[in-house]
Amino acid sequence: MRAVIQKVERAKVTVDGEVIGEIGPGLLVFLAVSVDDTQADQEYMVKKIANLRIFPDEQGKMNLSIQDVKQEILLISQFTLLGDCRKGMRPSFTQAAPPEKAKEIYLKVIKDLQNLKIKVEKGMFQAHMKVELINDGPVTVILDSKRIF
Repeated sequence: MRAVIQKVERAKVTVDGEVIGEIGPGLLVFLAVSVDDTQADQEYMVKKIANLRIFPDEQGKMNLSIQDVKQEILLISQFTLLGDCRKGMRPSFTQAAPPEKAKEIYLKVIKDLQNLKIKVEKGMFQAHMKVELINDGPVTVILDSKRIF
């Protein structure tokens, strides 16, 4: 599982011109599920997203999590994060999970974050979405449940 996490002042997602998810300050999370992801990957990602210390404390040091600052998450499914561009000029998406599996895990991640009392807005699975954001910092972090960067 791979995620790109951005600290934002605000973010929203629209489908066919209609806003379907919108947050104020918090995290915009783009999430991709791979073919070999398991419950362990899902649990890893939920724990990391919920506890990632990228919000400033009183001294301005990145020391607080989304739970500490009680902000929101906008979570968007984005299989293209798993695109392999090493060969040729067109990405290969063979590592992306089939839609049924990806949607199931995506929804479980949302539910698990909500169970931690984090407000989560979401995009629409398999829809063409337009995502707007104002990055705060900018702070952008990449997480991968299988690889070390």
